[in-house]
Amino acid sequence: MTLFDPGLMFLAGSLVVLMLICIARTILGPTNPDRAVALDTMNTLVVAAMVLLGTSFGEIVYIDVAIVYAILSFVTTLYISKYLEDNA
Repeated sequence: MTLFDPGLMFLAGSLVVLMLICIARTILGPTNPDRAVALDTMNTLVVAAMVLLGTSFGEIVYIDVAIVYAILSFVTTLYISKYLEDNA
């Protein structure tokens, strides 16, 4: 797989569009839980992008970083949800 593979470019473009939608929901979200879900979805899309980059470049380190980022994102989401629950 080369970097300029049409399928890879389509996937990368789709991820960018989805990230922009998540940014819009984060800014325009009517409630704080909506914003938290949008941020969690954005983190998931970033992990998917890292895995996509890792497979396209053939570098395992991107996938390792994606795993660590996913774990930290999960813990952060737990803390945010606990904060929102306490302040509701």
